Amino acid sequence: MNIPFLGLRHDKSGHDKSGHGETSPGEGGHGRSGDPVLPADPESIAALLSECELLRSQAAGAGVRLDDTPASLEALDQMVPRWRDDAEVLPWLGNDAGLYLGTVVVRTVPGAAWEIRPDGEPVVRLASGREVEVVGPGRDWAASGVPELSQLYAEVAED
Repeated sequence: MNIPFLGLRHDKSGHDKSGHGETSPGEGGHGRSGDPVLPADPESIAALLSECELLRSQAAGAGVRLDDTPASLEALDQMVPRWRDDAEVLPWLGNDAGLYLGTVVVRTVPGAAWEIRPDGEPVVRLASGREVEVVGPGRDWAASGVPELSQLYAEVAED
């Protein structure tokens, strides 16, 4: 995957180590303050947030195909939660579950789009203006199975 803001390394002065000079906020990479700067391209953000490699791997191992549809959320809800015994995997899988839920919403609910809060938390902004947190509910789902991802999707899609 080609995400333009990944892979650039900068020294403390704001110059990238490849010799290409400073990056401006619109270019991706890091700004002068050293804080990461996300691209203005919503498609790049959506591509990055939709990777969910750990969740996709766990699902594939269970024979569940994640095709970014509401039906795949129902299939995830039916998976045997073998990850709950692994304290190291659980939070990462929960994060991925939330991002996957957001991915399905963004790809299937008209007007929905990813938004990154100033604190770095990805949320989904609906056409109505409502902001939907997905990472926390994804972690809850991974830890306990409640709320179900398909139910969360149904509630958001009704908005």
